[in-house]
Amino acid sequence: MFPRPAPRRRLATAAVALGLLCSLSTSAWAGSRDPAPTRAHARVTRVPSAAGSSTPLSGYAIQSTAKVGDSPEAVSSPGYPATGWYPAGPRSTVLAALLANGLYADPFYSTNQQKIPKADFQVPWWYRTDFMVADTAERTYLDFSGVISAADVYVNGRQVAKAADVAGAYTRHELDVTSLVRSGTNTVAFRIRPNEPNKNLTMGWIDWLQPPPDENMGIVRDVLVRRGGPVALRDAHVVSKLAVPSLATADLTVKAQARNDSDAPVTTEVSGSVGGTSFARTVTLAAHETKTVTFTPADSPGLHLTSPRVWWPAGMGDQPLYGLDLTASVAGTPSDSTHETFGIRDVQAPLNSDGARQYRINGRKLLIKGGGWSPDEFLRWDRTYVEDRLKYALDLGLNTIRLEGHIEPDEFFELADRYGVLTLPGWECCDKWEGQVNGSGESGDKWTPADYPVAKASMAAEAARLRDHPSVISFLIGSDFAPDATIEKNYLDALRAADWPTPVVSAASAKSSPQLGSSGMKMTGPYDWIPPNYWYAKREGGATGFNSETSAGPDIPTLDTLRRMMSPAELDTLWKNPSTKQYHRSPSPVFGTLKIYDNALAGRYGAPTGLTDYVRKAQLAQYENVRAQYEAYERNQTDASKPSTGVIYWMFNSGWTSLHWQLMDRYLDQGGAYFGAKKANEPLHIQYSYDNRSVVVVDNRHGSATGLTARATLFNPDGTQKYDKTVTGVTVDGDGAHTTALTLPASVSGLSTTYLVRLVLTDSSGKEVSRNVYWLSTKPDTLDWAGTDWYYTPTTSYADLKGLTSMAQAPVSATATTTSTGSSDGTSTTTVTLRATGSGKTPALLTDAHLVDAQGRPVLPVRWSDNQVSLWPGESVTLTATYRTADLHGSAPRVRTSGWNTPETTVPAA
Repeated sequence: MFPRPAPRRRLATAAVALGLLCSLSTSAWAGSRDPAPTRAHARVTRVPSAAGSSTPLSGYAIQSTAKVGDSPEAVSSPGYPATGWYPAGPRSTVLAALLANGLYADPFYSTNQQKIPKADFQVPWWYRTDFMVADTAERTYLDFSGVISAADVYVNGRQVAKAADVAGAYTRHELDVTSLVRSGTNTVAFRIRPNEPNKNLTMGWIDWLQPPPDENMGIVRDVLVRRGGPVALRDAHVVSKLAVPSLATADLTVKAQARNDSDAPVTTEVSGSVGGTSFARTVTLAAHETKTVTFTPADSPGLHLTSPRVWWPAGMGDQPLYGLDLTASVAGTPSDSTHETFGIRDVQAPLNSDGARQYRINGRKLLIKGGGWSPDEFLRWDRTYVEDRLKYALDLGLNTIRLEGHIEPDEFFELADRYGVLTLPGWECCDKWEGQVNGSGESGDKWTPADYPVAKASMAAEAARLRDHPSVISFLIGSDFAPDATIEKNYLDALRAADWPTPVVSAASAKSSPQLGSSGMKMTGPYDWIPPNYWYAKREGGATGFNSETSAGPDIPTLDTLRRMMSPAELDTLWKNPSTKQYHRSPSPVFGTLKIYDNALAGRYGAPTGLTDYVRKAQLAQYENVRAQYEAYERNQTDASKPSTGVIYWMFNSGWTSLHWQLMDRYLDQGGAYFGAKKANEPLHIQYSYDNRSVVVVDNRHGSATGLTARATLFNPDGTQKYDKTVTGVTVDGDGAHTTALTLPASVSGLSTTYLVRLVLTDSSGKEVSRNVYWLSTKPDTLDWAGTDWYYTPTTSYADLKGLTSMAQAPVSATATTTSTGSSDGTSTTTVTLRATGSGKTPALLTDAHLVDAQGRPVLPVRWSDNQVSLWPGESVTLTATYRTADLHGSAPRVRTSGWNTPETTVPAA
């Protein structure tokens, strides 16, 4: 491994903050400064008396302590007049609430966010709300996590917890407030402390985006009011042991804590069921005693399952889930109950002979293909928006999402379970979380004695929350650095106590910790532009081992999105001045400009002649580079020597309007990066190898493929054919195997400096199953490997792709029709037929189809069967686009087509 002073982002940590999720609509967050409301009417939460009920508080009134002169006792008492306070949702940072109240202009546009005064968030803020109970016969608890960064907690005028004890975004707290709760209205108030990611074990943004001025201070998970009788059930979970590789049986162990919260001894019956199997046990508890109640196949034979319904990642099988129901009863009356959902699957991740981590799900190897997840910059939770992005992951052929910090609420993992998307959660780098072990130059304060219990409690809470989700396949207890012996022991003790079921990884970089040993991962970059042939070298970030985060850096959005996020003057600077600092790239001095990227774009494709030309060249460059990254890792996954085992694109998405690290933009629009990834990750795929000119067929399905025909044709940019070869009888095994169908010659007579390669794969019936078009040069990109830094490898000379600019215009006709399900929450499908109608030989390169409304605005999200296709004269292709009918907002759909050398046209699609 090439040595470097730090594995990542050494200079990129000047500004840090926190994050969670976002809305599809920009209008919800936009607005000008308005006067404060005269009274914030947070909805009163009505809490049922039923034992085992768990009710989230429905929202808050919030205000800066700088504007509240009343005592905490007064603020937290029922009837307090919250005059001038702002309403906030049940999961809301301070700034998210102020944005929702229209105090500031859209922070995703231009530099609007810079105009929000940071000083307003350097003092504590009050969050207060009321809940109602009909009676006090049951016990009452407050159960919560997600406080950023710490809070003093009050109920009905009494302090029930101090900020020193309610610290850390991930720590979970249960406060017994039974003695304070009265029939009728009750008040809960949190005095939230400001957040500093370098000083608090919370969340930070590192170099991902411009950090929010409030550093995400607030409450970003539900605060629950729980009711119950004398015996509480807590920590219920299921430990499953699946027979591998037969998958014929599974043994389940059910565990829960039974806790007597009364002052007298009590006898309780704990009963439950899983998948139709019932079990029960009588437990005697002394006053305030807690016991672990365990049910196993030895005492409950029904917990030994034959032919269990096994959970698989998407593309490998189904995603069945089981339910666990438990009830604790006292004298025949329910005291508490709980329901947990879990899946049965086996995860192993041993190190291979090269020291790389190789994941196996239910005994089958798989290449981890994923992306790094970002929540909304202001941690706004929007279930639909999250679901849309997870569906995009599947559309791209990815199987994994990595969460470096910013570990999402429960619903995220429930959705991942349902859709079969694997997740790799873990702690983040470059701030307080790694402050004790960071290298020189990194941010993050060293830990004090008070930080160790907060970190351990955070690990315990997240382990208990995530362990039953089958989508969760590991926890990374380090990112850029592995924890030291003390921190690692605390983490591992917490994980073992929680019966953590999947591999624990010491770091996302090539680091080791005393007990876990080597991480089996690498974090060698790149994070900025490198050419496509980089990925094929089995060194640095190339396709060998498990690369936990890597990409060619910038991902310029579509022109539609650029106009939504940048001013005309900023757009002018974007294409004219590569050395100008771009606010929408990063606060990092390393990633502040687009100079490396822009120099490569001009050096390979020619200097941009305007904004539109800049964007079309960017889409071409991003398509080829993202495709190459995934294709290289795909090709090498079954190699006998130094195989690739995992790759996480950095990043899957962005939490704001960004110019880098994203496969789709904040509005879910799709460009070259998206469709390059989608093409590379086809189930059965033909591809070109930049390192040895081989044409390879990769089979990512479980079954093998036989009787295939591979054809490779080379063209000059004017469409003149210079080489053509067909190979029949191609066979390829499944599970990621590849076979070389042919190798292109080193030189071809009459081939121009810039040329095109068209690869077509057909099955035994002659049906086309994969098509792939490359634009290449007889002059290759040359890398300066000796000059490699932690974030990229310099390119000393560029491939000459300027010949593409000489391509004649190639018209493409489009016809489209739309069908809808008809229901208000239904979907529509637009079918588009594209036909190259040119009379010459020149192909239409990378033709894009965009679904738009009557005003020309993209309809998003949308899932295309394929897109950005290349067509030779006379060829046609039929594409489908599926989307929510409601996202047309009553407009008739239209299809806008454009391409590298195809004029833009728009046709009706009703």
